[in-house]
Amino acid sequence: MAVLTEEQTMLRDAARSWAQESAPVSALRKLRNEGSKASFDPAAWGEMGQMGWAGVVVPEAHEGSGFGYLGLGLILEETGKTLAASPLLSTALIAASALELGGSDAQKAAWLPKIAAGEIVASLAVDEHAHHNPTRIDLGYKEFGGYVLNGTKTFVLDGEAADLLIVAARAEGTSGTDGITLFLVPGDAKGVTRSHLSLADSRGAAKITFDNVEVGADAVLGQEGHGWAVLEPVLDRAYAGLAAEMLGTATAAFEITLDYLKTRTQFGQVIGTFQALQHRAAKWFTDLETTRSCVEAALEAFDAGADSRALASLAKAKASEVLHLASNEMVQMHGGIGMTDEHDAGLYMKRARVAEALFGGASFHRDRYARLMGF
Repeated sequence: MAVLTEEQTMLRDAARSWAQESAPVSALRKLRNEGSKASFDPAAWGEMGQMGWAGVVVPEAHEGSGFGYLGLGLILEETGKTLAASPLLSTALIAASALELGGSDAQKAAWLPKIAAGEIVASLAVDEHAHHNPTRIDLGYKEFGGYVLNGTKTFVLDGEAADLLIVAARAEGTSGTDGITLFLVPGDAKGVTRSHLSLADSRGAAKITFDNVEVGADAVLGQEGHGWAVLEPVLDRAYAGLAAEMLGTATAAFEITLDYLKTRTQFGQVIGTFQALQHRAAKWFTDLETTRSCVEAALEAFDAGADSRALASLAKAKASEVLHLASNEMVQMHGGIGMTDEHDAGLYMKRARVAEALFGGASFHRDRYARLMGF
């Protein structure tokens, strides 16, 4: 596991305190019960911007802190514990990474300071089908001096609220990783239609249709036709960042359940003394620690500039597996109360199922890891 610096420890502790006080699980429950279709609380996002969290991976030259991916991963882990709904993943990690890795000087100057300040929401629009497959892109573009985009994206995180969309499109007659280009598209551009998708975990996503959307040549992120060179490392960061959030969710489920095992009595005994439950809890804890090692290894690889593709998929695969286990065990070990909506166990299970599918499930990432490792 990573050895944290004093600054990283302070950042983690500050995130833990804020999440518990300002974004507890009850805040997500309230968001759900209001039925507003909002994917997050704008006030909470504003506070994150004020605390500098939106600019953790943004370089100092663009008004961020340049504190690194491990630092942002620590924040995501803490917000994951309380199921906090925010665009931290979609904007502060994914969009900021895309601009930093592929943006021109002008694009960085235009957008990164706004992201760092928490002034805007930005999102990556890549998937078009029920399952994550970033090379299966049908949304096309044609060149006419500028470009015209036509097609549909789905499950775009925070897509309804996005001021900036980073859109993966494909040139006609290409396939696989060839011919992919990333475009910066304003969320309110003419021809962009956004439809709300209600996810099981009460967070929002959008289905976005692009109907003859015109953008200029300055909207290209990276090189035309070579967008995969930017998209793949951005997705790697998305995988590991989401895995960090999932690790936090699984850890909180464990801690809540452990407290219950220590206080719930049955047949005159505290149920935590039952050997069968002890064995299940021990396995759960071991899986959490293994996942932590995988997640932190991937985040540290980004900061070191190392090849992190295999580590990113390993982290997402392990996090998907451990969160699935954690959400099941939380419900089962709480017994009847775990099946009620009044208890938070159901919210953790719903978040688990959405997070498992988002950006590829365990099987997708096991296969990718095996290919990258030459198995």
